[in-house]
Amino acid sequence: MTEKLTIAVVGAGGKMGMRVSDNLMRTEHDVAYAESSPAGQQRTRAAGREVTDTSAAVAHADVVVLAVPDIALQPVTADVVPQLQEGAVVLTLDPAAAYANLLTQRDGIHYAVAHPCHPSIFLKRRTDEEYADTFGGIAAPQDVLAAYEGGDPEAQRRAETVVRAMYAPVLDVHWVTVKQLAQCEPTLVETVACMVGDFLKEALHEAVHTMGVPEPAARAILLGHTQVALANALNGDNPFSDACLIAMDYGRSRIIRDDWKVIFDDDELDRNLQAMLHLPEPIRR
Repeated sequence: MTEKLTIAVVGAGGKMGMRVSDNLMRTEHDVAYAESSPAGQQRTRAAGREVTDTSAAVAHADVVVLAVPDIALQPVTADVVPQLQEGAVVLTLDPAAAYANLLTQRDGIHYAVAHPCHPSIFLKRRTDEEYADTFGGIAAPQDVLAAYEGGDPEAQRRAETVVRAMYAPVLDVHWVTVKQLAQCEPTLVETVACMVGDFLKEALHEAVHTMGVPEPAARAILLGHTQVALANALNGDNPFSDACLIAMDYGRSRIIRDDWKVIFDDDELDRNLQAMLHLPEPIRR
């Protein structure tokens, strides 16, 4: 490590706050943990961390990690940003609020976003701990997507230092624009990938409870073929058979809308994020 940073984690007792704090606690950085809810404070103290008042935690921080829900970032930044020292980096964990221009802005303050990719399904896992870590941030290496548009290489470097520490172990940090990060999260990975995962769960339920296939048998063939399908489609490991291609075309015609790619349009992204952020008015960028 070439530099010891002063870091504040706001929302340290929440789900992601606990995850990033667990990792930051293992570093040599000077970290302060701020949490407003009694339950979150209890979780923070139970993990061996001292709870610091938010104002004191952020006052001299080089990087302030806002580990709070997107819908809370507007009031939280309105409170926190005026208290920051010149040159501080505000690091959020999701792009929605940044894309929607909900973060309180101030000259001399830098804004970055970093979202974990989670361990790849194609990751070469070597230990039981890596196999057990499906979310990332514990044992299995993962990539991170990050956005910074402030134009200051030093601020970006400090942000990456914290990103690599709080999401460790990290393979690569891929720098994109805020809009590109929002197009990936939620559109690519939540609107599409997570929806498909939940759809597979529904299909498994139908196979068991409507078709009468024994659940262990249905689960075994679904999980195995899901891996093969992803490996074939995304890695080109093996070609699909001619019969499989016919079945795939049938599935597309019965399940997928012809205009499904509209979800990648800017207006659709705005509508999606407006719903996710519970905004009464359309996003204005």
